[in-house]
Amino acid sequence: MKKFVLRWVIVFVVANALGFLIHDVLLKGDYIANQQLLRTPEQAQPYFKYMLLGFAGMAAAIVWIYGRGVQAKPWLGQGIRFGLALWLLVSVPMFLTYFAVQPWPGTVVAKQIFYELGMMLVVGVVTAALHKGESVAAPFSLSATAR
Repeated sequence: MKKFVLRWVIVFVVANALGFLIHDVLLKGDYIANQQLLRTPEQAQPYFKYMLLGFAGMAAAIVWIYGRGVQAKPWLGQGIRFGLALWLLVSVPMFLTYFAVQPWPGTVVAKQIFYELGMMLVVGVVTAALHKGESVAAPFSLSATAR
């Protein structure tokens, strides 16, 4: 349990730091140009705790899911593949949904999705590094089933 909590905290901090870099630094100009779609900083402040809660849940799920599927394979490759899967599962649908329901410019959505790819790859690699040297027995194998 201690390992899980430590990994959870580390992934939470990494994801938040990268989220800040992406959304408060790299995309700041784009968000200012589209401020009519966003709350003002003053309006957003009371809701900040919900964003932290969302990141906490995401970080816990990331650590939990990865820990259930880590294989006796090189950790870096697993981390990259896991990060790509996270991006496809979390970031791509989220920003495409925002694009569908809010009038975000396509260029902003493309930047969000691209930057989040980098974020999720880093989160995947960090998660894999935290599990380095561990593996679980694969409960199911397509190749074994196909025989």
